[in-house]
Amino acid sequence: MGLPWLQAKAGAIASAELPERVHIVTALHACDTATDEALALAIQHNADHVAVVPCCQAEVARQLGECAPPDPAIASLAAHAWHRRELGSHLSNVLRALTLEAHGYKVTVTELAGWEHSLKNELILGKRVQRENPRAAEKLRELLAATGVQPTLNRLLA
Repeated sequence: MGLPWLQAKAGAIASAELPERVHIVTALHACDTATDEALALAIQHNADHVAVVPCCQAEVARQLGECAPPDPAIASLAAHAWHRRELGSHLSNVLRALTLEAHGYKVTVTELAGWEHSLKNELILGKRVQRENPRAAEKLRELLAATGVQPTLNRLLA
């Protein structure tokens, strides 16, 4: 292959055998909480770069439906199943980006391909630029409190 320094690992995230130093973590269409597991791995291993394309994010929508968010305005956004699913998907990725920022990543969120090709095409890129970001951490705490959700990513990092 001509790249003796490059080593790629594939498999279950939770049981992956990795070196202590990880340079890049990617996850393409990682369903539901698999994206959270990949992001937690990246943060825990101080990866220099992260590139994930989340797929079906159902966990946060379920949490929004199980107990009404403490903030009444947000509760009204999640009152109907269709809205709850869409809000849950969007909120999942907003929380993921904020979590990366709180852990010192500069984050860019963009589309991977045009909407005509896929509805699940949000690309979250992160580049480690500092150890932590207290302002982003505070925004993250506020949003988690306002919505009442506790996604896998935040539980894994707690």
